[in-house]
Amino acid sequence: MASCLCFQCIRTQEVGVQENLGQFQKLLNPGLHILCWPFCNIAGTLSLRIQQIDVSCETKTRDNVFVLVAVSVQYRVIATSAFEAYYRLSDPRGQIQSYVFDVVRSTVPKMELDAAFASKDEIASATLNSLKDVMGAYGYEIISTLVTDLSPDGKVKASMNEINASKRLKEAASHKAEADKVRQVKAAEAEAEARYLSGLGVARQRKAIVNGLQASVSEFSDEVAGASPKDVMDILLLTQYF
Repeated sequence: MASCLCFQCIRTQEVGVQENLGQFQKLLNPGLHILCWPFCNIAGTLSLRIQQIDVSCETKTRDNVFVLVAVSVQYRVIATSAFEAYYRLSDPRGQIQSYVFDVVRSTVPKMELDAAFASKDEIASATLNSLKDVMGAYGYEIISTLVTDLSPDGKVKASMNEINASKRLKEAASHKAEADKVRQVKAAEAEAEARYLSGLGVARQRKAIVNGLQASVSEFSDEVAGASPKDVMDILLLTQYF
């Protein structure tokens, strides 16, 4: 029986699928392989490297806002399950995309817009769990899923920016009014303190004058015989005005 040898190479991080007369025979590891062509051939190869698919899905939140959700899925072929990956699934990227659509459109509509922005990890986790269960049976391992963007309509963005700007202006006005109030209170306290100190000074001044008058009356009465305190006060008042 005549035969012809054929040399085939499988690259690193790839696995080859060998068929014999159209029937699966075995998986080929990286390296050089000798095949009995044309009876045996390599039907195809699968990459074992991590791959990424980016999926954009439009859906609606619970408060009726349409958003565009961008999800990145990282996956790879399980080397020991390359048979299932090659023969059971013809379009793995399309299958992953369909499941991402299903999870996103069943998760986001339960949330309001603000909650959706705060729950990106929850959306990514739900997508990862759903894909792991399904794609594992087809020989694919889901490494991670990331919600890379959640973008509402442009008009909604503008409205959100206006709301935030108005909120910040309101807070600024409130802080300014509070500062004005503090300034006025401090000014009133300062004025009250100044008046108190002024009154205290006047009282001390009058007390000093009274003490001086008392001393003068006492000295005058002692030095001038027959002079009464009333006479001394009359003389002092007279000299005060002339």
